[in-house]
Amino acid sequence: MKYFDIAVIAGDGIGPEVIAEGKKVFSGIAHMDGGFSVSFEDFPWGCEYYLKTGEMMPEDGLDRLKDFDAIYLGAVGYPGVPDHISLGDLLLRIRRGFDEYINLRPIRLLKGAPCPLADISPQDINMIVVRENSEGEYANVGAHLYTGTEREVALQTGVFSRHGCERVIRYAYELARREKRSLTSISKGNALRYSMVFWDEIFAEIGKEYPDVEIHSLLVDAASMFFVKDPGRFEIVVTSNLFGDILTDLGAAIAGGMGLAAGANLNPERKYPSMFEPIHGSAPDIAGQGIANPLASIWSVSQMLEFLGEPVWAERLLTAIETLLVERRTLTPDLGGHAKTAEIGDAVLEILKR
Repeated sequence: MKYFDIAVIAGDGIGPEVIAEGKKVFSGIAHMDGGFSVSFEDFPWGCEYYLKTGEMMPEDGLDRLKDFDAIYLGAVGYPGVPDHISLGDLLLRIRRGFDEYINLRPIRLLKGAPCPLADISPQDINMIVVRENSEGEYANVGAHLYTGTEREVALQTGVFSRHGCERVIRYAYELARREKRSLTSISKGNALRYSMVFWDEIFAEIGKEYPDVEIHSLLVDAASMFFVKDPGRFEIVVTSNLFGDILTDLGAAIAGGMGLAAGANLNPERKYPSMFEPIHGSAPDIAGQGIANPLASIWSVSQMLEFLGEPVWAERLLTAIETLLVERRTLTPDLGGHAKTAEIGDAVLEILKR
């Protein structure tokens, strides 16, 4: 029997509520399957921990996480803690420390999910965005000079290494080849003549090794337009850290909303644990009311199962989410229902047991 040991950082706001449903579903699947078991260890890190201790996670936090099979993250952020602290000292610290250089975001319109676009069907929105996750515009390199004077200057430096660009672009090419889908690179080479021209050159170089993969290149402003006007043109997308961050949130908006947006932070070599999360944020304004939508956190369990070598259960779980949306019997208020957060995991398990 396989045994999965998962570290859980439920975090802030609605994080503990939605992560509880994901854990419920993962445990329920393990009991149904019988071929694997799962255990969770909870870590109380996040903004509340910061307000008590002055740090988002302990100094030895990465050492305490490194031997787990995966990390399950809820949401980070709360009033009173600056966003650059809550993000940089927990989420980004884990991403960089564990070399989780692939951010994988499925943008897929499930049957029954709301879509703000007219005349769009589920087959029109079905893409995977491969976002560089460790350097680029979020490398945290820069300076703040002459603070408080009329000469004050802020410098933010993007870091694009050949190593970093090659590995994320090659990952995207391999994914496109394996799934027999087209690959689109999104950059801004006409304006960012060093970083993005470099990205474009590497995309073209590596493309010579994959003559079987249909490729396209778009500027990020044009891509943003086509995400809305013609999302069906995108299958596999590869882009930089900043552009990927923005475009995937736009993708979530057209594919059911943030309550259905899941993301994986992968270390493909499995030297370190990978991290899986709903990406909707902590939503402190509705925390504790029992109305948060946990489907994104359950979808991230599907991603986790896929990465842990359980692709059949990963797809079955995604199908169960879709069935829940189509039947419309147990949905949270954001999806037009009246169910409580704690009812959703049970409803998903009931569908799986059919």
